[in-house]
Amino acid sequence: MGSHGDGDGCTGPDEQVMRAGYALEGDDGCIAEARHHALAFLDRARAERRLPVSERVADLTRLVVSELVTNARKYAPGPVLMELRATAHAVDVVIWDSDPTEPAARAADPERVGQHGLEIVAAVTENLFTEKEPVGKRITARIALSDRPDDDNGAARR
Repeated sequence: MGSHGDGDGCTGPDEQVMRAGYALEGDDGCIAEARHHALAFLDRARAERRLPVSERVADLTRLVVSELVTNARKYAPGPVLMELRATAHAVDVVIWDSDPTEPAARAADPERVGQHGLEIVAAVTENLFTEKEPVGKRITARIALSDRPDDDNGAARR
């Protein structure tokens, strides 16, 4: 369970191993740019901090970054801020955008084309929450570093 004492759902400063922030312009290339930053961050976490970042975790992080930045770009005008944080147990993807509206996953509908991003993010993350900011909102998605065998398809079996 994560610490929620300070309201951000993140680990305490003693647990935090790495963090990096990125300002994205919100233009056509920002989604690919965000994925690039995320993979470079994870590579540094592996190399410099010896964190156990598996290919599965890297793929999930890239997916979460893609979905959250795509939503920010689609629904909020202006720049997008991305912060990545890593601990010995998890990677947090934090996305800020200018739209104060909290996103909501839609009910499952096999006939619907598209608009499944938040459902996907919720299914592959350990924790997902939104906080209103003085301007806009901040969405945090936590991806566990552990690759327990029972995690692989747990979301699909629900």
